[in-house]
Amino acid sequence: MSYELRNIITGVIEIAEGNLIQTILFFLRASKRTSGKIEKSELISKEDEIAYLVNYANANDLWYESLDENTYIGEGAEQKVYLNDDGKSVVKINDAIFYSSWEEYFISLLAHNFLFPTTSYQLLGFYRDTNAFYAVVQQPFIESTEATDLDLVRLFLEKNGFQHKRNNDYFNIALGIILEDLHDENVLTNKGVFFFIDSAIYLM
Repeated sequence: MSYELRNIITGVIEIAEGNLIQTILFFLRASKRTSGKIEKSELISKEDEIAYLVNYANANDLWYESLDENTYIGEGAEQKVYLNDDGKSVVKINDAIFYSSWEEYFISLLAHNFLFPTTSYQLLGFYRDTNAFYAVVQQPFIESTEATDLDLVRLFLEKNGFQHKRNNDYFNIALGIILEDLHDENVLTNKGVFFFIDSAIYLM
């Protein structure tokens, strides 16, 4: 893994953009260390993590109270997307279903912001309904002006040190990162430029 990315994830480098993501990640790690479960070799579940996050949201007024369904523009397996009033950004609510832990999800956001700063995420807070617990993030809205050529995406990634794994999945040994789910709805093209708006990112 690159030193810069490692330092962001471990907190050696404090970042201004997305600093709440970093803060929440470190809070989760500290909560796990003080829970006593690690010493007892018990697994900390996503439900345990949610309990920590709920307490943090209550203490720091981080609840996203409502979502305007009139601004709903789409969803994937893990998130729903809403267009902000200014038309320049979107709000996404994500239940971290693609990740084994919430800690892993927040690491993925930091990794995304490191790799793709033009579509970086900002953590706004958290949201609950009767079915699930969500992180609420904001991201620049990217208009697609043409269809994305996935063969060109592959060439672009390979020139930047990624190797094709299978389907729309890639990995980069030097960075220690796996990029998955880079289909044409997650990589948009605007005037010939690729914008990576969504992907599943894991550390190797």
